[in-house]
Formats: sequence, structure tokens, C-alpha cells
Amino acid sequence: MKRDDVFEFYRRLAELDPSPETELQYVNPYTLLVAVALSAQATDVSVNKATRRLFETVTTPEAMVALGEEGLKEHIKTIGLFNMKAKNVIALSQKLIAEHGGEVPEDRAALEALPGVGRKTANVVLNVAFGHDTIAVDTHIFRVSNRTGLASGKDVLAVELKLEKVTPQPFRSHAHHWLILHGRYVCKARKPECWRCVEVDLCAYRPKTPAPKTSAVKSQA
Repeated sequence: MKRDDVFEFYRRLAELDPSPETELQYVNPYTLLVAVALSAQATDVSVNKATRRLFETVTTPEAMVALGEEGLKEHIKTIGLFNMKAKNVIALSQKLIAEHGGEVPEDRAALEALPGVGRKTANVVLNVAFGHDTIAVDTHIFRVSNRTGLASGKDVLAVELKLEKVTPQPFRSHAHHWLILHGRYVCKARKPECWRCVEVDLCAYRPKTPAPKTSAVKSQA
């Protein structure tokens, strides 16, 4: 995709949603970190349902450690891989207390050193909690970037680095959310809804998915 087209691609997304936000529910950087860690291989809807009551009382690493692994499992047992995730959340909470005074560090390397926290999770926390211009490439962003030609790459890191290179500065802080939401609701995995996509003339995807046909209703005498 040409530079002018990339700018126009983001401009259209910005026009539709000037101030996009994460759909994960959280109350502070710590609960955001926990929510993102829990969202691996799970939907935001399922995570929000599981953490709604949890975050009413547990908003710090100290409170999470006090709750304990078994107590946490009771809250998140509806989420996939909940046993492993509970273990990691307790471990990362303990490490935050021991090494960071109970605070979430504003540093990628320190975040990635936490149990269960990878590059994608670190990027989300840096972007949402601290305002860094990071782009966390999940399945939605990977698909949209490759399908449209915005930033092609064989793996998530390649796509992330390409997006960082081509995304114009006016759009960098919100690029992460625009691309996720576009992939989640329009440029869907199985069947992209090209007929209602604002990027249809800029997108490299072929053939475009046509609008669904409406069934004719036969009138009865």
C-alpha cells in the first residue's frame, strides 16, 4: 500500500471512531495487565464477564496474592486455560510486589519479564495504560494488515515492525485499537464484510465479498 493510501486508510478509521478504546474492562494499570493476560485465546466479552466481580474487590497485586490461586480460579474458571492463567497472575503479582513495589512498570523489558506476559500483552499495557505508541499485533491486526496490504508479514513481529514503520504519527496512538476493531467487526476472519467497509477501494483483498442476498418473501393470498 502506498504512503498516501496508508494515510487515507487511517484517516477513514479515525473519522468513524475518533477516540477508540479497549473493550476490556479495567480500573487501573494493574487490572488492565491482568485482563490482557487473561484474554489470551479468549474473547474480551468472556474476560469482562469473569473479571467484573473480581475487580470490584481485587485491584492490586497484594489483594490478588491474598485471594490466592484457588480463589482466582473460581472467578475465571469460565475462561480457557484458566488453571495456567491463574498460576501466572498470582506469580506476576508476587513479582510486582517483590521487584516493583506493587506497581506496573512502564517498561517493555520489565513487563515481558513477568510470568505469562509476552510482547503483545506488554504492548497493550504500554499503549492503554501509559500512552505509548505501541501496536500489539493479535489475530485481528495480523489478518487486517496482511489481507488489506497495509503491512504484510509472515509472523506477528514482522507485521508489528512494518506497522510501526508505515503508520503516520497522527494515527500511531490509536492505530492498535482501530485495527483490532476493524478486524473484529468488519474485516472478519471467515467472511470479511467488504460491502460495508470504508477501506474497500484501498484494500488489496480479492475478490471482494458481496453483500448478502435478502430472501424474497412470498405473499400469500
